[in-house]
Amino acid sequence: MRATLRTTALLAVLATGALTACGTTAAAAKLPPQPRISSTATTPAAPTAGALDRSKPTGLRIEAAGVDARRMVDLSVDPTTGELGVPDADTQADDPGWWTGGVTPGEKGVSVLVAHFDTKHGPALMRNVEKIRLGDLIEVPREDGRTARFKIREIEDVNKADFPTAKVYTPTDRPELRLLTCGGPLHDGHRTNNVILYADLLPPA
Repeated sequence: MRATLRTTALLAVLATGALTACGTTAAAAKLPPQPRISSTATTPAAPTAGALDRSKPTGLRIEAAGVDARRMVDLSVDPTTGELGVPDADTQADDPGWWTGGVTPGEKGVSVLVAHFDTKHGPALMRNVEKIRLGDLIEVPREDGRTARFKIREIEDVNKADFPTAKVYTPTDRPELRLLTCGGPLHDGHRTNNVILYADLLPPA
């Protein structure tokens, strides 16, 4: 599946697109408290940066949240459930993942990254997501040696049952990024919400 497929075909595969694997059944004392996040947005930034060529992401940096990951996991959609895979909760809690069915970060279109807020082992890569604000930067190093820099323009905290599949995955005519993690309270050992960061590509520094 590629982002160049028609939107209807894309969304048929991505039945939900929500993340389901944060929290799990560990003792609550090990896990961080519910992140306090308010959904907020600004007007989409004017397209000021030209698209980059295709190049796989190799890491993730978000200074505002203390994120500095040096690896990236390839992710795909489960054709049976329509759910996007996540990094392995046991071995990759501090590694972000990239949806290989979309564009690479910086290409024209929507690039989708995923990272855990917590797992049964405790806090994970996005443990400080509540510190992120509009205007903060998401930096994605790439195999070609370039770094795609994105400015956050919207933060959305939504129940997984109401996950905005079309809003997150529908292809765009400019380079954009979506970073998905979990949030909300624990229910039956899992986080109830997804936190979604929407960001636009900036010119090279």
